[in-house]
Amino acid sequence: MIQALSLVGALLILIPFAASQLGRLSTKALSYQLMNFAGSSGLTAVAIVEQQYGFILLEGTWAIASVVGLVSVLRSGDRP
Repeated sequence: MIQALSLVGALLILIPFAASQLGRLSTKALSYQLMNFAGSSGLTAVAIVEQQYGFILLEGTWAIASVVGLVSVLRSGDRP
């Protein structure tokens, strides 16, 4: 179960990142921000269960940054 959550979380971060790098998805898109938040939150949960403090810091910070980005996109009303 933990491995499945890790894989899904990683994919939810990597897919929008790759799409952004290929010019297929804007980092200001709601879907980009939602996938980043979901992926980083899932990976943070796994890191907490596994007591991986470095990854808790990394993914927890990523999740917080994703919330900031998500709020920014929602406030702007401009959702490419």
